[in-house]
Amino acid sequence: MGAIAFGGPAAHIAMFEDEVVSKRRWMDRQHFLDLVGATNLIPGPNSTEMAIHCGYHRAGIAGMFAAGLSFMLPAVLLTGIAAWFYSIYGDLPQVEPFLYGIKPAVILIVLQAVYKLGQKAVKGWKLALIALTVAAINFGGVNEVFSILTGGIAGALLLYLSEHKNRLASVFPITALTFVTLPTVLEQIGKQEASLTRLFLTFLKIGAVWFGGGYVLVAYFDGEFVQGLHWLTRQELLDAIAVGQFTPGPFGSAATFIGYQIAGLPGAILATIGLVLPSFIFVFILNPLIPRIRKSELLSKFLDSVNVSAVAVMLVIGLKLGAEVIFDLPGNSFNWKLFLIFVVSLSTLLYLKKINPALIVMTGAILGYLLYLVT
Repeated sequence: MGAIAFGGPAAHIAMFEDEVVSKRRWMDRQHFLDLVGATNLIPGPNSTEMAIHCGYHRAGIAGMFAAGLSFMLPAVLLTGIAAWFYSIYGDLPQVEPFLYGIKPAVILIVLQAVYKLGQKAVKGWKLALIALTVAAINFGGVNEVFSILTGGIAGALLLYLSEHKNRLASVFPITALTFVTLPTVLEQIGKQEASLTRLFLTFLKIGAVWFGGGYVLVAYFDGEFVQGLHWLTRQELLDAIAVGQFTPGPFGSAATFIGYQIAGLPGAILATIGLVLPSFIFVFILNPLIPRIRKSELLSKFLDSVNVSAVAVMLVIGLKLGAEVIFDLPGNSFNWKLFLIFVVSLSTLLYLKKINPALIVMTGAILGYLLYLVT
């Protein structure tokens, strides 16, 4: 399934349901739905965690690792090959024109994901307020990971208190303090020199707090490796996202690409392990506790707050990337070619609606090649 899993987490989970429930009858449909709901309560990639859940249900710990690793393996191998190819040929003239047009197409995909996720995440004015606050915090320079985590914790408290007003006076100062101080405190954790250890721990941190789906990783990666550590350029980040679109399986395989660009093969291996290791741990702990977690009022509110915070951060980073690409920041010169690719990609998306994101990226690459040759 990992070798043919195109179309995003929803498509992956539909594939699992057909294979595990309908064909092989390894579990009943109700339990499968319970597992789907549970994956939304923990960080990490939903489809990968569903594969881990199915393996754990079928064959315990051994099945958990067999299912999770097998589902990820095709994407990781293909992304690793692409990373090696990119490191050798990415700057050559015959390859650069194709990469040129990918940038605006990828930005469009990110903004499309923001729109779709926002429709589900923003369920009322309270969540909208949380989103605006998190967007302001992130725009002000706070790291993406910690902006989302702060929004989740403080937002859950605010939502809970709004329904339990008698507790407002005692807990509101704590909530406000969380919004103000938590990003600053967490930003200082783990500061150290660049190394393979730092690379692994950074991906491990992202994997441990990653809510909101695959495209939220764009915000996490940008905050950590572009703005924070300066180990990647925005161009390399956009190219990593594009490679994630072309390969099957979980979008998180972009970590393999990024790790390779930073530290070669060891970096690719450690980045991949660091990002997905928390998913195995969370599934192992969560699986027996699913019935209790589904009934938790506070956890439900935390999830709502984290999701809307993730959408807010995605919007900020999407707009920043768009401004940087189309207006050639910091030069402030309007790039009509990349803007044209963005408009054509947007028109294609609006007309076809359910087009695979990989085709949008491919269209951008072809247009980029043609326009790049125009002097």
